[in-house]
Amino acid sequence: MRVVADIPNPHVKITLHSYNNKYIIKLEKANLEQIYKIEETEVMGDEGVIALLDEDFIEAVVNRFIDMRDAFVSTLRRHN
Repeated sequence: MRVVADIPNPHVKITLHSYNNKYIIKLEKANLEQIYKIEETEVMGDEGVIALLDEDFIEAVVNRFIDMRDAFVSTLRRHN
């Protein structure tokens, strides 16, 4: 897997990878991560993938991280 770019963002760490004719978008916040895969033929190069990372998408990602954290904290509490 090849790192294509580290994309600056104040809310999450974003790394763009290329592997097996796919772009892999890896988003990280604390101990959680989300990964999205897209065929290289679906976008116009690296810039096409980066264009997908608009404000609405990032907002949805951040909200999903909040939900993920809440679910994990809840299960930790239930099992401690």
